[in-house]
Amino acid sequence: MRKVLEIFMHFVFLTAACTSVLAVVLICAFLFANGMPAIFKIGVPEFLLGQKWKPSAGLYGILPMILGSIYVTGGAVLIGVPVALMTAVFMARFCPKGLYPVIRTTVNLMAGIPSVVYGFFGLVVIVPLMRELTGRDGSTMLTASLLLGIMILPTVTVTAEAALRSVPESYYEGSLALGATHERSVFFTVLPAAKSGVMAGIVLGIGRAVGETMAVMMVAGNQTQMPKGLFYGLRTMTANIGIEMGYAADLHREALIATGVVLFVFILLINLSISALKKGNG
Repeated sequence: MRKVLEIFMHFVFLTAACTSVLAVVLICAFLFANGMPAIFKIGVPEFLLGQKWKPSAGLYGILPMILGSIYVTGGAVLIGVPVALMTAVFMARFCPKGLYPVIRTTVNLMAGIPSVVYGFFGLVVIVPLMRELTGRDGSTMLTASLLLGIMILPTVTVTAEAALRSVPESYYEGSLALGATHERSVFFTVLPAAKSGVMAGIVLGIGRAVGETMAVMMVAGNQTQMPKGLFYGLRTMTANIGIEMGYAADLHREALIATGVVLFVFILLINLSISALKKGNG
């Protein structure tokens, strides 16, 4: 009976794993089957490098959205990752035991907040604040980067903390034995030893930032123009799909699906680059 149960559970786990792989394959097949024809109809240079998105005029250039996604994601990483890493280091090596449950619960709560709530917070708090500080429209690249930086905090923090705690204690103790202080042992021994896990957390944060739609739609201004600077509005690829897919038809709809193909390739390249970097550092 026990052997039968083991065989049954093995089948269940195998089926679950194959289902996950099949789901990814089907999504990829749908994207490429419906998106690639539109890219070739429009023209690869015109689609990827075109600076005007005006479906009513037959113009489907997504370069402004590509750059918008890159700039907003880069800004979110610059704002959010340092704070998240310092939070993870504090939680893993400096936080008093009585305070740790409070911080841990808060970080987990941040991870569970829906993106539309973050977007609403950005719309009613950050956008007016940026308007007051800059004297311009508050829906800008900087506002979107700041909001996404806040949104990726829990993802990077939780993963980085787990990586720091997985480092053998002997590394830390050996550093202390050589005369290093607690701070130097943490930042120059434990943190470098956890670099693979930390980088994995950063990749997850980048994926969250690149794929975010609703929050960015609410605070970025959604202007289909080339990004002009931190204090100007822009539109990302995800926002472009989310805003226009509801009423798009024919080539317009296909072009939006093709934008999803570009976004998919963009995320794939990020993951491959980070994997190569990890191997190079390993």
